[in-house]
Amino acid sequence: MNPIYKAYCRTFQRAFWLAMPFLPYRIPNRIEGVDGVAALLRKKKITSVLLVTDPGIRTMGLTEPMEETLFDEGVDVFVYDKTHANPTTEDVECARKIYLKHDCQAIIGFGGGSSMDCAKAAGARIACPNKSLEQMKGILKVRHSLPLIIAVPTTAGTGSETTLAAVITDAETRHKYPINDFVLIPQYAVMNPEATMSLPPSLTATTGLDALTHAVEAYIGLSTTRETRKEARLAVKLIFRYLVKAYEEPKDWHARHGMLEAAYHAGNAFTRSYVGYVHAVAHSLGGEYNTPHGLANAVLLPYVLKAYGSAIHEKMHELGIAAGVASPDDSHEAGAAAMMNSILDLRKRLGIPETLDGIQKKDIPKLARYAAKEANPLYPVPVLMTAKELEQFYYDVMPRDSKGGQP
Repeated sequence: MNPIYKAYCRTFQRAFWLAMPFLPYRIPNRIEGVDGVAALLRKKKITSVLLVTDPGIRTMGLTEPMEETLFDEGVDVFVYDKTHANPTTEDVECARKIYLKHDCQAIIGFGGGSSMDCAKAAGARIACPNKSLEQMKGILKVRHSLPLIIAVPTTAGTGSETTLAAVITDAETRHKYPINDFVLIPQYAVMNPEATMSLPPSLTATTGLDALTHAVEAYIGLSTTRETRKEARLAVKLIFRYLVKAYEEPKDWHARHGMLEAAYHAGNAFTRSYVGYVHAVAHSLGGEYNTPHGLANAVLLPYVLKAYGSAIHEKMHELGIAAGVASPDDSHEAGAAAMMNSILDLRKRLGIPETLDGIQKKDIPKLARYAAKEANPLYPVPVLMTAKELEQFYYDVMPRDSKGGQP
């Protein structure tokens, strides 16, 4: 990387880190279960809400207990249930129109990260009717207070219920970009393990590793604080304790609750300390090929960690201790290796593939440019990389028979 641009990136990141104590971060208030949502709306005298979810969640009937409870409370629920796996600008506009048509007073994002991101972006458009989503992409472009947003995660991984980000895909160009602003942090996050028990094992696995990616990237970056490091270590500890159990025994309440806790703490960590190149590359794949975000993160994570090399040995060792797979007596290199091997073993046990289908070699330079533009200078990664260097990760995750002509 050009030394001048490298210096600019590090100066930009350092400025954000120094400003962190003065920025309006908030941690969402936690609500236990559906009854807690009804009590909150009753207290706030809210009688009409927009529920944003996706077709799969609605078909499985997961929203029914909440809809029935709110109906009994006299709350009208208007539903947008067409959210795509990578929510689009069209999804956001459809949700916004329903909110305005029915004079809603709050938004409930019910589902995985896609539904919650759609809910947050719809809230941003409602708050800023004269700004397009394209104009809000990047950092601190929303500014206006959003309607009350309640996040009900049905997956334990995205952390979207705690974060200042909404990731949206342009319906026409398929370019995927984040919108980052403190006002996007939901005011309330609902801990409802029952809503996660119907999750297929494959989604339990990929969303769980999504949470692990959040915690790891937040921890190894250069903008951590004592608080975010504590949150990340706790998330890693919970993931290694509960993810396999939730995968193998889907109805285990304690495992499901433990994973919701893990996702919550990982979300709190990366909201303040940001993520890294795993996310930047995964976002580009999601935008271009609709690759599920959790799956992309799960596949990419070991490749990116390996590329960082010795720059992350000490911090990976510390995470290995938190996970219970390394000892304080280990060298940093040995502890990092133990943590890396444990991630690979976890991925294998959960049936996560080592590659991703669908990547076209001709698209890689464009995708790498998207990833580099998203990450630099915002993400305080341990090792800065150019778009050209990021291209290697796309080749790493391509099936072997698709890598002909790799540089």
